[in-house]
Amino acid sequence: MARILYVVAGWLLLPLFVLRLAWRGVRQRGYWMRLGERFGCHAAAAPMPTIWLHAVSVGETRACIPLVAALRTQWPGYRLLLTHGTPTGFMTGRELFGEQVQQAWVPFDELFATRRFVRHFRPALGLVMETEIWPNLFAACRSAGVPLVLVNARMSERSARRYRLMAGLARATLAPLCAVAAQTGADAERLRALGAQRVSVTGNLKFDIDPPAGQLALGERWRAACAGRTVWLAASTREGEEALLLDALQKMATADILLVLVPRHPQRFDAVARLIESRGLAYARRSVAVPDTASIRVWLGDSMGEMFAYYRMADLALIGGSLLPFGGQNLIEAAATGCPVMLGPHRWNFARASQDALDCGAAAELADPAQLAQVAAGLLADAPRLQRMRAAALVYSQQHRGAVQRVMPLLTECLRQEFMP
Repeated sequence: MARILYVVAGWLLLPLFVLRLAWRGVRQRGYWMRLGERFGCHAAAAPMPTIWLHAVSVGETRACIPLVAALRTQWPGYRLLLTHGTPTGFMTGRELFGEQVQQAWVPFDELFATRRFVRHFRPALGLVMETEIWPNLFAACRSAGVPLVLVNARMSERSARRYRLMAGLARATLAPLCAVAAQTGADAERLRALGAQRVSVTGNLKFDIDPPAGQLALGERWRAACAGRTVWLAASTREGEEALLLDALQKMATADILLVLVPRHPQRFDAVARLIESRGLAYARRSVAVPDTASIRVWLGDSMGEMFAYYRMADLALIGGSLLPFGGQNLIEAAATGCPVMLGPHRWNFARASQDALDCGAAAELADPAQLAQVAAGLLADAPRLQRMRAAALVYSQQHRGAVQRVMPLLTECLRQEFMP
């Protein structure tokens, strides 16, 4: 009954989904690209045989870097299909993988669209990254006999509460999965409680990403251009957080601190630039050039795919999404470069990774945004502590590697077995 209600609700709400997509396209034209694919209509020929990997946006796409490499090595005769839900995810996939993969949009979670998608590509194996749980898409795979695996799966307590409100539908969706590769034991427990049956704890794939040498070199060049100034990075910030960071910067007594502000979503770059201008702060944009940093207080990181370089440049990084209740962003890339981090109070999206970083001394905790200026200034002035945090971050990053090695046997088993829907 829950599934029937979901299908009916999907039909009724489809016009709203289309309107929402159109509205988002006003801000990001990429949402209007290849619209037919949102309805399961794909013009591109389906490569055979195919392994399908779904990574909805930037974070998931970057997380699958080591997995894509392992899949290409393990099964060179299979074509990889990479699907996304956002233009930034699509662009990131194109930049990272180029012709190594075929890219497409994931369809709306409507019966007709998901069935068309599965019928067109006929994947031998489907992999869905992190928290993308779509009842109709999963059911279409089950009906077609496509083994489906939830990879790098996470389930916060906050999300689990929402799924428990539709417990029957969640169980019907998760129980038939061929395997679930969870990031942590807590994620695994919540997924089992919701109905997933073949759950393993494999760790976080993001720890297996090696910082690109080119980006590390770029970060070193940026740092050299700072002429000895202290660099405070605000990484992947969300709406409302930039104002808090600019307030904190203006409270700091020293002018030697350069704030490098990198918003998470590119459609907000111009709005953040206007916010900086409204404060009367001298600034420059990454998209223009590497500036003479001696003459500015803020450098706006309006570029995509350069996060490792920003971390390499920084003395300290505030992880965005954690100052205000967005759940926090990924701190693992910072750790891989040895960059010390500050974490705000809202970090449920990366709860285990955040707590581990705090416990080993790679991160510092901020209990309240009101403390931002005080805590940041204190850390930036404490060179010995920052050095200890750098060393701890590198150890922390190395100790948590190996998720790909643990995931691949699960995928091998699912691909080999005759999956029974």
